[in-house]
Amino acid sequence: MTKPTRADLLAAAGKTVPDVIAPGLKVLFCGINPGLYTAAIGHHFGRPGNRFWPTLHAAGFTPRLFDPSEEQELLPLGCGITNVVERATAAADELTDDEIRSGGARLAERVRALAPAFLAVLGVGAYRVAFGKPKAPVGEQPDRIGTTRVWVLPNPSGLNAFYHHRFADEFRKLREAVEAGDPK
Repeated sequence: MTKPTRADLLAAAGKTVPDVIAPGLKVLFCGINPGLYTAAIGHHFGRPGNRFWPTLHAAGFTPRLFDPSEEQELLPLGCGITNVVERATAAADELTDDEIRSGGARLAERVRALAPAFLAVLGVGAYRVAFGKPKAPVGEQPDRIGTTRVWVLPNPSGLNAFYHHRFADEFRKLREAVEAGDPK
């Protein structure tokens, strides 16, 4: 896969990246929206410097470090990927709150239909806006979407320096909850 040119990146604005989804997943990871690099190459979390794939491996979700082009290999492991907002932008701050809320409603419908055990939203700010939970912390949320447990994780973008050294720990907590199953 060749690195996208500046023209490729500009042309990617507004494009979408196909979901990696199936019914009954263990975890549906949900980004905020695709970046231009991701949309240009057509694979989730594709920009070099994005820590999603290394963190997924470090937390024990994958047996080895996957390249973004191998995203379909998540499905047999019980994991998938979607986004709150489908259209690609240079930065998530280009999205309006209305767009994020609308995306949250679409996401909730998709989750009810697919019934993953967990929805993991990657970005506390996006989760707060999308679901009207202004004080939601990182971690498991008290609310469910249908039967799906909801977990908020830090956004693995290279721009998010706050959680830099804690990404794997936060993702590992989710993996441990997945392995423990649904408390009755």
